[in-house]
Amino acid sequence: MTQTPTLMRQEIDEIPAAVDRLLTGGTEAVRGAATALAAADPAFLVTVARGSSDHVCSYLKYAAELELGVPVASVGPSVASIYRRPLKLAHGACITVSQSGQSPDIVEMARAAGRDGALSIAITNDPGSPLGEAAAHTLALHAGPERSVAATKTFVTSAVAGLWLLAEWRNDTDLLAAVRALPERLAQAVTLDWPEMRAAVGARSSLYTLGRGPSWAMSNEAALKFKETCLLHAESYSSAEVLHGPVSIVDAGFPVLCLAADDAAGPVVAEIAAQIAEKGAACFITADAAGGAQALPHVRTGHPLTDPLALIATFYGVVERLARDRGIDPDTPRHLKKVTETT
Repeated sequence: MTQTPTLMRQEIDEIPAAVDRLLTGGTEAVRGAATALAAADPAFLVTVARGSSDHVCSYLKYAAELELGVPVASVGPSVASIYRRPLKLAHGACITVSQSGQSPDIVEMARAAGRDGALSIAITNDPGSPLGEAAAHTLALHAGPERSVAATKTFVTSAVAGLWLLAEWRNDTDLLAAVRALPERLAQAVTLDWPEMRAAVGARSSLYTLGRGPSWAMSNEAALKFKETCLLHAESYSSAEVLHGPVSIVDAGFPVLCLAADDAAGPVVAEIAAQIAEKGAACFITADAAGGAQALPHVRTGHPLTDPLALIATFYGVVERLARDRGIDPDTPRHLKKVTETT
């Protein structure tokens, strides 16, 4: 009997179409926000988010700093919601990311950022949500309903919306072309599997994920998804940090997933992967084999800033299958619900 796909798997398969809908329906909003950013010429950006959405912001931080030379910092929502303190945000812009747009602390920080002088931009799947109404500009994801507790298609569409915004702001034709080509690349990415990595994780209870630059943000998201869907203790590190202490718990067969894009950091991640493999780890990398680290199938997108999006799309399919390998329903993660509202 054919098993009905999980909601998570169905939504992973919807990622290419969801990105295509965003690129089709989001033009006016994205260009409007980009025009406002160009006019404001902010000296800095701040981001506001939690959970997977905060990993989107980490990705956009690297993209903005590499693409535009604009420094980006994450602001704790509690500064506004609990501590009620103003921030000196004149000459800056604020990007807030939330799938639901409902959490009171996120909404309050977005509202406060506008009050305190920042150009406030929201990225959300519900433009009519409190967050959408609090921001000066709202970028709707056009992802459609996401029923799986573990966010997948809204993570990718949030990242694409933010990257598209930066590309329009700078009018970077190469990046814009890579963004527009994403539906086809993502359609390839979601079909890949990493059975050797899944076998290496097996019944183990702990692993590491590694990355550098924009791919480190995807490493953070991967570690969260291992926890949410597989009940694994997964820790994410920059490849620059893992040898500064964390590597000491690596033993024979310890699983390590290295997410490497085709960018300046890729060879550095590969070098660290080789060193960790020499210590006995079962090390896997989304690049050519490096020393004892095994190569994983991956899709390249023609631009270093869009490569990480294809990597996370592939990973989502892998982790959903790993959860099922371990006898876990990824649609019913323990102790979690779809919308978490914090104050």
